Amino acid sequence: MYKQNLIIIGITLFFALFIINSNAFAISKETEQLLKLLEKKNIITDQEAADIRQEMEPSSQAGDKEAHETKFAGLLGKWADKIHPSACIEVEAFYQDYDFHDPSVRDTDTSDLKLATVAFGFDVDIAKHVKGSLFFLYEEDDTDPIEIDEGIITIDGADVVPLYVDLGKMYVPFGRFESHFISDPLTLELGETNESAVVVGSRNDWVELSVGAFNGDIDETGDENHIDNYLASAIFTLPETTVPDFNLTAGISVISNIADSNNLQTVGTGVSAATIKNHIGGFNTFIIASLLDRFFFNAEYLGAIDDFEAGELSFDGGKAYRPEAWAIELACGVTDNLNLAVCYEGSNDCGDFLPEKQFGGVVSYGLFKDTSIALEYLYGKYENKDTRHLMTTMLAIEF
Repeated sequence: MYKQNLIIIGITLFFALFIINSNAFAISKETEQLLKLLEKKNIITDQEAADIRQEMEPSSQAGDKEAHETKFAGLLGKWADKIHPSACIEVEAFYQDYDFHDPSVRDTDTSDLKLATVAFGFDVDIAKHVKGSLFFLYEEDDTDPIEIDEGIITIDGADVVPLYVDLGKMYVPFGRFESHFISDPLTLELGETNESAVVVGSRNDWVELSVGAFNGDIDETGDENHIDNYLASAIFTLPETTVPDFNLTAGISVISNIADSNNLQTVGTGVSAATIKNHIGGFNTFIIASLLDRFFFNAEYLGAIDDFEAGELSFDGGKAYRPEAWAIELACGVTDNLNLAVCYEGSNDCGDFLPEKQFGGVVSYGLFKDTSIALEYLYGKYENKDTRHLMTTMLAIEF
């Protein structure tokens, strides 16, 4: 019930913020209903609601409707300067042809149209050194229809000390996962990790260093439930003015237990919170480069540092394994609106979870402002020699 109430509050506040930022204010019963709802959900206090109503009351010098609307806009505009909402909606249609190497198994082909993703939320500048971020996510394939994707409090030293601290639910800084494709790269499928964590870091124009800790879902057998997962990241960025029209970012990161990634902890059974004999560390490295803001290259590797024992995390097979994945992409902005990209990806020791080899292409076009359409084709071959053809088209808006 608490989670549902928090989601309702977040959705209500999100749409209220869009009204505020668009300066679409009207003195009406709808405005009064919004104030009562914000007051009921404890987003604003009784006194704050009373102050807002008082600002809207007629005065001897400016009693007309236009004057009251101007006052209301001015009052809430102070909040609008600190609040930065954003959202995206993605609708996808796909066709998949899966061919099994085993002749006794019938090949399959499927197609579907779905609301793939709805993401919305906001950043709030609380004070000079304090910021809050709250983002919600809906994915049609998820069992949980709407979830809190990120909820972070950030404290940074700004002009005092070159340090920052992130606390809350977040995607921990393990892996970069840059891509021009509709489908996620194999490195993300293997290593993306969303946890409640604390991350401490320092950044300047050249380098960002960070370390973090969290309590993962996959524990060592016989261990108590503790904050015993750690990570570290180092990212190098070439300042834009160093080489004209050339941008470069590269980095490495490590994590103490790659088994806590979103997908690894649910492989096979779809049930998390399993145990393994020993935590298995993970390693990631990536490079991203662009030339003339038109030609793009990115490559990434992510994998386990040691072997999982046979049967751990429900991988098929009776032997130890060490999962790893890599991805390479080349992209070109043909025009301001038209982009083309190709990829070559692979994995090892991932069974039928990820393709052993995968390649494909995507074309995307900006139809209107903040509106784009894309068409993607991927061919994948798995360790057991099964093959997959996947075609996907996506219409997306961001605002």
